[in-house]
This record gives sequence, C-alpha cells and structure tokens, in this order.
Amino acid sequence: MIKQNVNIVNFNSLYEILEEVKENLSFNITKYENKKDYINQKNNLQELLIIANLNENDFSKKNLLVFNNLPLSLIKIIELININLIKLKFNYQSNIKIQGYELDLNSKFFSKDNITLKLTEKEIEIILYLNGKKKKNVQDLQKNIWGYSSNLETHTVETHIYRLRKKIKDKFKNQRFIMSDIEGYFIE
Repeated sequence: MIKQNVNIVNFNSLYEILEEVKENLSFNITKYENKKDYINQKNNLQELLIIANLNENDFSKKNLLVFNNLPLSLIKIIELININLIKLKFNYQSNIKIQGYELDLNSKFFSKDNITLKLTEKEIEIILYLNGKKKKNVQDLQKNIWGYSSNLETHTVETHIYRLRKKIKDKFKNQRFIMSDIEGYFIE
C-alpha cells in the first residue's frame, strides 16, 4: 500500500513528535520551514497540509488541517490526520479524469455525458494502468495486473481487454478508447 503524504509547514514541534514515531504511522511526513518552501514543491491532491503560525487563507482549504485548540494528545492528532487523509483519498478517487471520462473508484462507475457504466475491479486496474503515456504489452499487463510470470501462456489479458472494449463501445459508442498496435495496448 502506498502511504499518503502529510506536509507540515512551520510547525516544528509537531514534526519532531511525529518523526519519533514515524515507523508506526500510516503516512509519510515532510517538514517545510515556511510557506515559500512548501509552494515551491509539487504537491498532489492526496497530500495533507498542516500549518501553524501562518495565515491559513494563504493556502487551499481542500487539503488543509489546522490545529487551533492545542494541546491535544498525540493519539488525537494522529486520529485527526488519518481522518483527513481518508477524506482526501475518497474525494480524489471519486473523480479521476481519463480522456474526457470520469472514473469513480469508490462506486466503480465510469461515466461521460451522463452515461454511466459499472466496471469490475480488474477493468478499473486495466484502465488505470493503461492511462500512462507508455504502451503496455501483454507480458507487462500479465505481470503487473494479474501477477503472472511472463512465460505463462494465457489469453487472460486479451480476453479482458476485448470485453472491456466491448462494454465501452456498447455504452459510449467509442471504439477507440483502448487501442493496440505492435508495441502493446494504450489509451488514446
């Protein structure tokens, strides 16, 4: 499981406390001395920001956690951080944009223009994996989606991609969402 990141800006005491127990945390922590250092970094939508002694209006409210009522127990602080990380992850997973479509990992719906298609876990994994810029061959998909060894003779990948293409074609009338060529499969 990939750990989410918590960025701590101008709150050294909290960072030091969390640093001491970091091997027991379900998230990574990064310390920034000031707002400028934080802003200069590329931060993604699933990262939580914790600040102290800064004007919170300077930051996006979407992923901001401010501790105003201190002192709090360490357990309560970690609980609040985890709750906020869960909310961020849920919100992020509710609206992933892929080539004009919206993928909701929470409900497993794939939609566009008020048309919705229910997907399986494997179909979602395939779409997410193919969403990168590089083409993926059958052996790559076997290894990274199914965990098969590359020397195994199977048509699992081709069968799943065929069925997924058919579902998308039937529902959205799109024959070109998942494409293939000599190098492998890709999302156009």
